[in-house]
Amino acid sequence: MGYVAVKGGTHAIEESIKRLKYERLHKQQVLETEKIEAGMRGLIDQVMSESSLYNETLAALAIKQAEGNPEEAIFLLRAYRSTLPRRHCSQIIESEHMKVERRISASFKDIPGGQILGATTDYTHRLLDFGLMKETEELIREWLTEYEAENSLNEEKLDAPEILLPKVLDYLRKEGLIPPLENNDTEPDDVTRESLEFPSSRSQRLQILTRGQTGAVTSLAYAVIRGYGALHPTVGELRVGNLPVYIGHPNEVGSEEDDYYIGDVKATEAEMLMPFMVEKENGRKELEFEIGFGLCFGQNETKAIAMGILDNCLEHPDNSFPSHNEEFVLYHIDSVESTGFISHLKMPHYVTFQSKLDSVRRTKNSEEETAERQEVRS
Repeated sequence: MGYVAVKGGTHAIEESIKRLKYERLHKQQVLETEKIEAGMRGLIDQVMSESSLYNETLAALAIKQAEGNPEEAIFLLRAYRSTLPRRHCSQIIESEHMKVERRISASFKDIPGGQILGATTDYTHRLLDFGLMKETEELIREWLTEYEAENSLNEEKLDAPEILLPKVLDYLRKEGLIPPLENNDTEPDDVTRESLEFPSSRSQRLQILTRGQTGAVTSLAYAVIRGYGALHPTVGELRVGNLPVYIGHPNEVGSEEDDYYIGDVKATEAEMLMPFMVEKENGRKELEFEIGFGLCFGQNETKAIAMGILDNCLEHPDNSFPSHNEEFVLYHIDSVESTGFISHLKMPHYVTFQSKLDSVRRTKNSEEETAERQEVRS
């Protein structure tokens, strides 16, 4: 009987997988990965960040295979990532070297280099554009031609390197308004190779936050601001751009001149300012600032800001708020972990449920027998 059950179950699973493919194909439209990569920038950036794998083409393939389901796409990419060898470790990337495309500060109006709005939906009306339903490749080419002519763009200008800008918070450090940066040569922990342990290191927390599900990270940061935490943050600087990646020469250790440039990764960085009161001598209180840091692959500004908020929360634990508890935050924001555990509830739980059901039946029968005996006595 066990053999028949396994055989029948295997056939059902095979048919279920065929049905899944049918649901993706039955409208007889092929969704090309190149078009996903070209037109779903936000989703691709989210999937790359949460899977810890920077590859737009593979992210597009995962999105196609998952039919647009981010959690499934992230699961696919993380699984693929686990099969890849680690051939090199890059040199430390300094975010000051970011080739900036977008850069704003909510703390200062006038910043060195100016505010650069770049590409953002912040200033759009959030109204459905029904014209996109009639968009064609010919219309796209016409618009691009007009845009380039209007802005006097040419190939040389398009290929020119982006602007390198100083960090806004460095000016606060020069004034002594925020603590100076401390050099830390300690090799960061790697949560993809070693399991998370508590108390966690900051490198572990930042890795899990940047891999965390965008919605979960954002929701917890929002809860902090609404009162389930003790922070009232301001964006010191938010920047989006390309970070150059170098690997060291295998035979020239310590010589930066011989490093190999292997490409850029697009990233979003947020440095958050958190005001707090410090008690000085004679009971005098002064306002000072702490920093929260967030960085993730691609352009995902909401997540980077939320990450900066939670980074500061976890740096300063407070048992009064769950958002300041590292176990509560770090264990519950991971997309694959949380989705996997919720999804496992769909798997067969026949034995355990029948055991509980038998227990309920025994209790109910016992109560009925007790009631019958009491009736007989009366």
